[in-house]
Amino acid sequence: MCLLLGASGVGKTLLVKRLQNILPRSLSSREGKGDLGEPPPTRPTVGTNLTDIVAQRKITIRELGGCMGPIWSSYYGNCHSLLFMMDASNPTQLSASCVQLLGLLCAEQLADASVLILFNKIDLPCFMTLEEMKSLIRLPDITACARQNITTAEISAREGTGLSGVLRWLEDHSSSS
Repeated sequence: MCLLLGASGVGKTLLVKRLQNILPRSLSSREGKGDLGEPPPTRPTVGTNLTDIVAQRKITIRELGGCMGPIWSSYYGNCHSLLFMMDASNPTQLSASCVQLLGLLCAEQLADASVLILFNKIDLPCFMTLEEMKSLIRLPDITACARQNITTAEISAREGTGLSGVLRWLEDHSSSS
């Protein structure tokens, strides 16, 4: 099972919908942008959504609404991989997201999970660069102390940028469902 977590409004639902619709030819695209068309409408997730992504094999993603942060730990069991999404265009939300991330990395049930931190919304004019984000949350210090294998990616769920890399990471780090 793969958990998809992050604060409210970071783009988790759109990411899942986009991953379901990635065209096979987008996997070979150099920039990871496929012909995904207009973004589908989304609503804030209240509760949990289970979604199967069928690539080389079936990958089940459990998306938890950002408002459910206080009870995320109820869903850590059987989690082999973790997608944690941050909004690269919202510096005011960054410290709260960092606190959430630290809580996840300290959770005993997630000690063996592979972690992909997604910096979403790089299509917006006010986004922070990867280096700015890493510096602000002190990511080198976090990864040095974490037990998990941590990878980062810049993406735009809206435009499709980087999504083929996310799909490849999921294929490499998720157990069969």
